[in-house]
Amino acid sequence: MRKLIIGLLCLAGVAVVIDFGAAAYTEYHVSRQLRAGADLSADPEVTIKGFPFIAQAVSGRYDDVLVRARSMRPDIPGEIALEANLYGLHASASELLDGTARAVQVDRVEAQMAIEPTELGRLFGIPDLQVLGPPADKADGTGGSGGSGLTTAGAHVLKGTLPVAANGRVLAPGVTPGNNTTRVEVQVEADLMLDGDKIRIQATRFYKDRSATADTPVSTTKTDILDVDKPAVLERFSRTIDTKELPFGIAPTEVEAKGGQIIVYGVGRSLTIDLDRLLQP
Repeated sequence: MRKLIIGLLCLAGVAVVIDFGAAAYTEYHVSRQLRAGADLSADPEVTIKGFPFIAQAVSGRYDDVLVRARSMRPDIPGEIALEANLYGLHASASELLDGTARAVQVDRVEAQMAIEPTELGRLFGIPDLQVLGPPADKADGTGGSGGSGLTTAGAHVLKGTLPVAANGRVLAPGVTPGNNTTRVEVQVEADLMLDGDKIRIQATRFYKDRSATADTPVSTTKTDILDVDKPAVLERFSRTIDTKELPFGIAPTEVEAKGGQIIVYGVGRSLTIDLDRLLQP
C-alpha cells in the first residue's frame, strides 16, 4: 500500500510538471505572437491561470489569461504599462501554438493603461512631479459623470518644482535657467477627468493644506511669489492625454490616480478580439 501511495504521488507530481510545462510553452508562443503583432521592444508577460491547463486546452476555453506589456509612444516620453485580463478566451491549442489565432471570442476583457511618475514628469516638463491623493480638506475625492459626458475622478493634488525668474515669471519648458533663477516648490489642485478617449488634467488653483493644525509643520512652499504668473503655473500642471484606446481596442471607461500613477480602465463583454493586435494600428 505504501508503494502504491508513493507511486500515485509520483505520477501526480509528473502530471503537475507536465501541465505547468505545457502552460509555459503556450504562454511563450502567445507572448511572441503579441510582440510581433504590436511591434513591441520586448516579449510581453503572458500568464494562463487556472489548473489544470491541459483540461482548458482540450476544451478550447481558458478561464483567465493575463497579459502585461510595456510600450513606447511618440506622444508620451518613456514607456507606458499595459495590462489585460482575458476571461473566457475561446481558442484551440493549435491556434495559440502556431500563431494563427486571430479573431477569438472572449467572454470578458478588463484592460488598463498606466502612466508612471517618471513618464508623467517628462510629459509635464516637471521632472519631480508627484501625483498625490485628493486634497486633505475634501471629504470625497471621487466624482461621476454629472450629466456632462465626462467621467471624473475628482480633484487631486499635484506637486512639483518650477524654475522662476527674478521677475516672478515661470520659465517655459526647455528654457535654460539663468543665474537669477530660483526653483520654487508648488502644489496645485487639479481635476482628473476622462473625456471620451482622452484624459484631462486641469489645474484649477494653488493648494494649501487647510487641514493642518498648530502641531503640523508649516510647508515651505512659496506660492505667493508665483501669483504674478499664476495662469502660466496652472498651465504647466495641465495636460490632455489621448489614450488611443486600451489593449485590444477596449474603450476607456474610468480614470484614477493611484500610487503616483494615472491609470485608465476599460471593460468589454462578449466580444471578438484579434490576438495578433495587443495594440491597435
